[in-house]
Amino acid sequence: MFMLARDNSETLATKIVQRLIDRQNIETTSVGKIQNVFEKQLRKLVDLEEFDLQLKLAPVRTLVQDPNIVSLYFTQFVIEDLIEHDDIQDVFGEDLDIYRSLDSVLKVLRP
Repeated sequence: MFMLARDNSETLATKIVQRLIDRQNIETTSVGKIQNVFEKQLRKLVDLEEFDLQLKLAPVRTLVQDPNIVSLYFTQFVIEDLIEHDDIQDVFGEDLDIYRSLDSVLKVLRP
């Protein structure tokens, strides 16, 4: 899944940001910069250590019953890291709302 995410990072990043904006989960001053942030994160997934991945997923691990690990990772990324980005004005919605928005795009990565 991580290699597929890396190989399709540009397309996925565009779709992710558009979905988050369409569903009003994020408000940004620069769509392009946020797409670049997601693209970099999608490329970095392959290089993540197991410990770092588990640490990132811990707060949202029980969010859904059969989670997509990539969607969980990006849910936590949006909640914890993206909110601090200079070009993000605000993040809206519950964790589950954000997960569903992300998973609607990232579900294509599931085997």
